Amino acid sequence: MRRPTLDEVAALAGVGRGTVSRVINGSPQVSPEARAAVARAVEELGYVPNRAARALVTRRTESVALVVSESEERVFGEPFFAGIVRGVSNVLADTSLQLWLAMAQSPSQRLMVERHLSDQHVDGVLLLSLHDDDPLPALLTKRGLPTVLGGRPAHMLEAEDDNGDNEVAYVDNDNEGGARTAVEHLIGLGRHCIAVIAGPQDMAVGIARLRGYREALRLASLPNDQRLIAYGDFSEASGADAMHRLIHLNPGLDAVFAASDLMAAGAIRALRELGRRVPADVAVVGFEDSAVARQTQPPLTTVHQSVEGMGREMARLLLARIAGGPAHSTVLDTHLVVRESA
Repeated sequence: MRRPTLDEVAALAGVGRGTVSRVINGSPQVSPEARAAVARAVEELGYVPNRAARALVTRRTESVALVVSESEERVFGEPFFAGIVRGVSNVLADTSLQLWLAMAQSPSQRLMVERHLSDQHVDGVLLLSLHDDDPLPALLTKRGLPTVLGGRPAHMLEAEDDNGDNEVAYVDNDNEGGARTAVEHLIGLGRHCIAVIAGPQDMAVGIARLRGYREALRLASLPNDQRLIAYGDFSEASGADAMHRLIHLNPGLDAVFAASDLMAAGAIRALRELGRRVPADVAVVGFEDSAVARQTQPPLTTVHQSVEGMGREMARLLLARIAGGPAHSTVLDTHLVVRESA
């Protein structure tokens, strides 16, 4: 069936072609009466704007990409990613921009994503779960494509001004401060042998949370013992495996800080399997304050970070970058939520 044309909409609405174009493109320079007439004509005719033709004129694709450097299993199975998508979608719902999601873990996936990420296909990019060897930020900067990172790059952890203009825009949580608060809470409970299940050390978030753990021990004059450090990948299974290793090396440990709620949930499960009571024998603190924290037995004491807030701020910064704004970055506050595990 033939598509209605812009000229036909204009004729039915009794306005000029340019007026129809301004209404379709959201211009405020149209009277309410003309806007209403065009809307009625569009509905009656079933007119659908030709996005390809509009892109040629406006150089806008009306779409943005959210690229996650993780597997589909993790993206669709872990609450963090769902929260980010909800936050981003909440902001974009008030715009004409469409969101498309891509996973870029395998080499073939990465190649496809790199080919697609150009200004002919998207107006901007949100990058999430970056590892320190990821070439995408530099590639997108070279292409001049507006980009916002979820989490600061590892090489920027030493930056003195986390809220100033940087070479790249990012939204991060106060990972180091939150981890320090978690461990200080355990120290305040009188725990002396405190282990950590740290995240991947090729990610800034993993580095920062381990740094916060070490800083809390230093301030309390407690030893920094490598045998009290185990590593996971933020998944529940990795938390359980790490907890088994830690107990084997440190039978007398009385507390553990896990760098994610899922790893903390795995640690609690492992402690139960090992006959250790939480918190009587081993106190446990996580990080995120996801729904998982309220479902563990006992409920998990954890560091709250606003995941949806992070997604919303990423989307707002990207809209500002698309509009030509500078690469301004934001670090969101965290705070401790005390429940029964510690």
